[in-house]
Amino acid sequence: MRIKCPYCGERDVGEFTYLGAADVKRPDIAAPDAEGAFFDYAYIRDNPAGAMAELWYHGGGCRSWLRVVRDTRNHAIESVVLARPEGGRR
Repeated sequence: MRIKCPYCGERDVGEFTYLGAADVKRPDIAAPDAEGAFFDYAYIRDNPAGAMAELWYHGGGCRSWLRVVRDTRNHAIESVVLARPEGGRR
């Protein structure tokens, strides 16, 4: 699989580290059910068949975090963008 980094161009997946789903939200620590919510946050993940937004780290290149939309059925990459908001620090 090859990922097209916005800074470095198309690179082999070996240069990247996979973190997981890009849209997982950290629970509120002050919530009454915080313990259960943090367990689910840390250990329970969906495994969808189809397009999924993921976080990848380009450690073998520019050291940027990327948001990659990839089809989990065939590994076809639909889009790659920087994970940080525009105008943020690099």
